[in-house]
Amino acid sequence: MEETLNNLCVLNWEQVKRLDAILTESIPIHGKWNFPTLEMKPRDIVKVVRCRMEERKIHVREVRLNGSAASHVLHEDSGLGYKDLDLIFCADLKGEVEFQTVKDIVLDSLLDFLPEGVNKEKITPVTLKEAYVQKMVKVCNDSDRWSLISLSNNSGKNVELKFVDSLRRQFEFSVDSFQIRLDSLLLFYECSENPMAETFHPSIVGESVYGDFSVALDHLQRKLICTRNPEEIRGGGLLKYCHLLVRGFRAASEAEMKLLERYMCSRFFIDFSDVAEQRRKLESYLQNHFVGLENRKYEYLTTLHSVVNESTVCLMGHERRQTLSLITMLAVRVLAEQNVIPNVANVTCYYQPAPYIADGNFSNYYIAQVQPMYACQPTHTFSPWLPCN
Repeated sequence: MEETLNNLCVLNWEQVKRLDAILTESIPIHGKWNFPTLEMKPRDIVKVVRCRMEERKIHVREVRLNGSAASHVLHEDSGLGYKDLDLIFCADLKGEVEFQTVKDIVLDSLLDFLPEGVNKEKITPVTLKEAYVQKMVKVCNDSDRWSLISLSNNSGKNVELKFVDSLRRQFEFSVDSFQIRLDSLLLFYECSENPMAETFHPSIVGESVYGDFSVALDHLQRKLICTRNPEEIRGGGLLKYCHLLVRGFRAASEAEMKLLERYMCSRFFIDFSDVAEQRRKLESYLQNHFVGLENRKYEYLTTLHSVVNESTVCLMGHERRQTLSLITMLAVRVLAEQNVIPNVANVTCYYQPAPYIADGNFSNYYIAQVQPMYACQPTHTFSPWLPCN
């Protein structure tokens, strides 16, 4: 393939091998209750879903690998690792009918991966959703038309099927901007009778939706944090940014990052405007992104606390204190869960005698909050936002 744009690059043989290993690896999708585990190869679920979409007259333009798995393919020692397997189906989704059809197709496809001997006749789509789907998201507005169905894996390696008609912002930072076009490899699986080799494999193209591919790859290799149009990054970008810091990444430009931190903090408080929403988001992020890395949670939360404390300028003091108190409380709770007695100022641990413990999972320590959680119930409605200077 002749390359005409600098945001594209043809994968080399080592990268192709890593991609092949990801697509042919069997990933367990764990069911709740007594539902059996599904053994699923990414190449197989893509084939089943794509064929059924075409049968239902929903055209799939191409399929791509996205996110940390794509970064791992391009640079094995990136420091990011990868958990979720993000598969993008670029498809024509014009209305609610198409979105519902895609959802039905994915749930129906799960039946194909049930072990032999399971009676499939009485298993409804609702039951499959409750048993195997961790989350479902649908966004439909003027600029974004896409949906996401995430299939559960107990070790955090979820298979995430994303169906995209249009998506204005497809990345947060240059190091997570990579997408790998899978169609040539999927066709090779279908048509070739011989295994791949260094001298015999399809041409597979990678793309950086950030812009220049070589620049983005250099950022990944050197562990640099860089972005463009930071005002477009949604609230979750703050959490991803702090995660990169904990993984050893650093700002490509300290001056630009300080401005970016202010943008991200402001957007976080816009998207998650009250402390209950913030708590749900933070707890969900910790649960989904630190499986097997529980020892990094405390460092992550202290990093987040520092960024919010230094970069939040558009919030009244009361709201800011609430959020900082929430982060502190979660950090201390993480230490308690790990049976570590916190050795920080203003934190007191009270030993809870064993006779009073009714629950076997009860923590041995009761942790007093560093700062009280404020329940804001004003008598008059007011806006917590102040103009930024």
